[in-house]
Amino acid sequence: MVKKKDLRKNKTEEGMVAFEEVLSKTERFIEDKQKILVIVISAIVIIILAYFGYQKFYIAPLEEEAQSQIFMAETYYQNDSIDKALYGDGNYLGFIDIIDEYGPTKSASLANYYAGLCFMKKGEFETAIHHLKRFDGDDMMVSSMAIGVIGDAYIELNKPEKAVNFYLQAANNHVNDFLTPVFLMKAGWAYEDLGEYDKALRNYKRIKNEFDKSYESRDIEKYIIRAENKSNFN
Repeated sequence: MVKKKDLRKNKTEEGMVAFEEVLSKTERFIEDKQKILVIVISAIVIIILAYFGYQKFYIAPLEEEAQSQIFMAETYYQNDSIDKALYGDGNYLGFIDIIDEYGPTKSASLANYYAGLCFMKKGEFETAIHHLKRFDGDDMMVSSMAIGVIGDAYIELNKPEKAVNFYLQAANNHVNDFLTPVFLMKAGWAYEDLGEYDKALRNYKRIKNEFDKSYESRDIEKYIIRAENKSNFN
């Protein structure tokens, strides 16, 4: 007859053997995967170092050079010399060349914004949209303006259904008392063009309720009444 003490001893020994087998398998797994882990970690380190090196030794000097070039193009834009602003004057680059030569920089992104405004003034609305959509800036006000001007371009192209989406996006991109009511008003007009007077009314009422000190709020009652009448009529 097997004693209980012997049974416990056998179970303990079996448990130890099983534990040692698991430990052995784990060690073998680590050994098998060690080279892969080393390669993966090394690759991650190399990517991080390459990124910071790229930013410091390539992007930073390029950005500095681009900033020195864009200054004159901005000056020409402010003086309404649109072609020189876009294409340069032979000594300084215009926005288009800055976009082409300094693509990865913030200055090139800003050049897309200015190029979009220039093409709006030239009446080349599709080209304006192309450049404005490529703008990606940190300044929320400028970003809102870029989005809103895309809406203006679609209005000029007689596409109010597209314009209204950009106006609403611009209005909500960075809510403030200056630009938000402007683009809410434009969204309202676009909705009226589409015959969607209930949606126009919502935008006008938002101006009245949330931006009562804005320039747009001064005459907002007449737009509210007009939208209500047209909405009831339909």
